[in-house]
Amino acid sequence: MWDYSEKVIDHYRNPRNVGKLDNADAVGEAGSLACGDSLKIYLKIDNGIVTDAKFQTFGCGSAVASSSILTEMIIGKSIEKVKKITNKDIADELGGLPQEKMHCSVMGYEALEDALKNYDNYTDLDDLRNDENKVKSGEQVICTCFNVTENQIWDAIKMNGLKTVEEVTDYTKAGGACGKCKNTIQDMINTYYKSDETALTPAQKVIKINNIIEKQISPELVKDGGDITLIDIDGNKVMVKLRGKCSGCKNSHLTLKAFVEATLKETVDKNIEVIEV
Repeated sequence: MWDYSEKVIDHYRNPRNVGKLDNADAVGEAGSLACGDSLKIYLKIDNGIVTDAKFQTFGCGSAVASSSILTEMIIGKSIEKVKKITNKDIADELGGLPQEKMHCSVMGYEALEDALKNYDNYTDLDDLRNDENKVKSGEQVICTCFNVTENQIWDAIKMNGLKTVEEVTDYTKAGGACGKCKNTIQDMINTYYKSDETALTPAQKVIKINNIIEKQISPELVKDGGDITLIDIDGNKVMVKLRGKCSGCKNSHLTLKAFVEATLKETVDKNIEVIEV
C-alpha cells in the first residue's frame, strides 16, 4: 500500500480549479487517454502574470492531486517564475509522492510546459482532442505503449537524477508495458552518465545534487542515525550540515564528508567539493 501525504489526499478529495477556462490565453496537454492518464491545463495571462488556471484530468488520485496543486502554485505568479517549476517542485509541494506515482507530477510539468510553448502562438487545441497520440514534430517515440518520446525521457533523467530503467518507468511510464524499449532506455541512461557533466546548466546541476542527496546519500546515512542537510550550492562547492555517523555506508572507512563528496563526484561532477558548515 502506498503512503500518501495528507496534502495529496486533500487535493484528491477536494481538487481545486477543476474545469475549463473559456478564452484561455494558453492551453497545454500531456499524457493520453489511450495510455491511462491525461491532463489539459488552461491559463489566463495578463501582463505576464498567470491570473487564473484550471485543469481537466483523467487519471488516478495522484494525477488529480498533482494537477490541483499545480494550479495553486502558478496562479498569481509571473510567467518567468512559472517557467522554473519542475516536476520535483510539484511533488515536494504535495509533501512527496510514492516513487511509483512520480509520473503524475511529470505529467503536470509537461502540460504546463506545453501551455507555455503555445502561449505566444496560441490556438484552441480542442480540434486536436481526437488526435491523442500526436507527437511534436521531430520527436522520436521510444515507448510506443505509452507514447513517451526521447526528449521526455532525457528530461526525466536530467531533472531527477534517474539511474535505472525502473526509475525512468516510475517517472514516465516508459518501459512499463511490453518492455521492448527497456534496452533503449538503459542505453540513454548509460550515455547520460558517461557524458561530460560540465554540460549541465547550473539549474540542472542544483536539481541533480538535490536528488542524489535525497535518494542516494541520505538513505545510507540514516541507517546508522546519520543525517545531512543541504545548506547551499555555489558552482561546484556544496555546503552541507552533517550529523551522526555512517558505519553502514559503502566504503565505510570514509568519513561522512568524504562519503558525501565521493558520491557527488561519481554521480554529478568530478570537480565537486563538499564543505561542512
